Amino acid sequence: MKFLLAGLLAYLCVMPKISHAQLQGATDSVEKISNFPNKLFAKVNGSSLTLERRLERQTDRYLKQMARREKELQARLSKIDSAKAASLFSNNPGQQYAAMAQNLRNDSSHKVSSMGPQYLPYADSTQSVLGFLNKNPGVLNANGGLQAKMQASLGNLQQLESKMQYTDVINQYIQSRNAQVEQALNQYSHLPGSITNLMGGYKKEAYYYAQQVQAYRSMLNDPDKMMQTALTLLNKLPAFASFMKQNGFLAGIFGVPAGYGTDQGMVGLQSRDQVLSMIQSQIGSGGPNAASALQGSLQNASKEITNLQNKVSSLGAGGGNMEMPDFKPNSQKTKTIWQRLQYGLNLQTQQSTFLFPLTTDIGLSVAYKINDKNDIGLGASYKIGWGSDFQHIQLSSQGAGLRSFADIQLKKSFYLSTGFEYNYQPLITTLKITSITSWTRSGLIGLSKVVSMKSKVFSSTKVQILWDFLSYYQIPVQQPFKFRVGYTF
Repeated sequence: MKFLLAGLLAYLCVMPKISHAQLQGATDSVEKISNFPNKLFAKVNGSSLTLERRLERQTDRYLKQMARREKELQARLSKIDSAKAASLFSNNPGQQYAAMAQNLRNDSSHKVSSMGPQYLPYADSTQSVLGFLNKNPGVLNANGGLQAKMQASLGNLQQLESKMQYTDVINQYIQSRNAQVEQALNQYSHLPGSITNLMGGYKKEAYYYAQQVQAYRSMLNDPDKMMQTALTLLNKLPAFASFMKQNGFLAGIFGVPAGYGTDQGMVGLQSRDQVLSMIQSQIGSGGPNAASALQGSLQNASKEITNLQNKVSSLGAGGGNMEMPDFKPNSQKTKTIWQRLQYGLNLQTQQSTFLFPLTTDIGLSVAYKINDKNDIGLGASYKIGWGSDFQHIQLSSQGAGLRSFADIQLKKSFYLSTGFEYNYQPLITTLKITSITSWTRSGLIGLSKVVSMKSKVFSSTKVQILWDFLSYYQIPVQQPFKFRVGYTF
């Protein structure tokens, strides 16, 4: 509700008064625009279909897990209290969850009457853009093929929003069902660990499904440059502004009076000038310090709203029935595999020895976030030789390496880092030492310090001190300690 009210206030504040002549001119003759990103329709179409498939697939997976856990709870509770189990699970949970999954797949023509627990301005603008262009194809000089793409993109977007709305129904059922089962089990003073563990898993699935739906809702509301360009171009047309006021989601909820902007539509309504005049008169009656007092109150109110919004965001903003989970959530669970990957670059310099010149290892890595604290990854490195000293600089290829690693958070920005590596480094061929091999193994353990960066390229810096406990078995023995500096994209 808070987000909806904020959207309403923004809508009312920026809504200008349109004269009857302007509105009539915009309706009779729609101007044409050039340089419109026609690829937008294919992008919206593809994104909507992809997000819809992922939403269906993830919802189906969660519902199957919920059904399986309810079935196991029913079987275990029946051994303790068969009558209670029969009452609590009177309807077949598997059939109910399967029916909801089927309804989600078939829900393609439902009228969208809600955007969920928060207003999505970008999604609202996207649908308004497509709706306006479908009703006014002359704006783009659209041929039959382009108009078909516009209609397909609008249809797929509306279908996705319809499915998003139905997921709110599913989520509400899951939350109510979770509360019902938990209330029933709380009546028992002593329950076997198998039942409490199942209930804990049931609550986790319910929580993560709500978070997953919110993640998809955020994806739907994520602006891109192509849509921003389209909005910039269309906002220059008075007809589009009029269309937004009468067809936008906020207008659909609160309504716009018939003939708004005309002389007849303004009868009985206060104009903006009248409202401002009334506010100024009220401030004037409060004395010379009334304006500053009002400004201070508004600033305090703004701070309180910001603090409240931060608290809501920390709990997973957007949940209609948000509850503080009794476990530590893993924010990575609702992300896709690609979103959980982190790409990095690291550097390591090694002093020259009798056998090897001064070298620098340049490594590339990709890490997979298991959870918010731990990650594992793979990488590769290339070794560059610089020569023996500053007076004898000579670039050369000195080998390559394959790496695997894991980072475990110890406290705040400090991590325990481990790794296993295979490194290839060609030897000086003039030496007749048969016991030396070009391939060496390294087992690493050490500490890492991660520091966030305010950069457009790198998100963080990682400084590592690692001990190679296999260096003592290498022939010849190499440096046991390695110092690396890494950067995460």
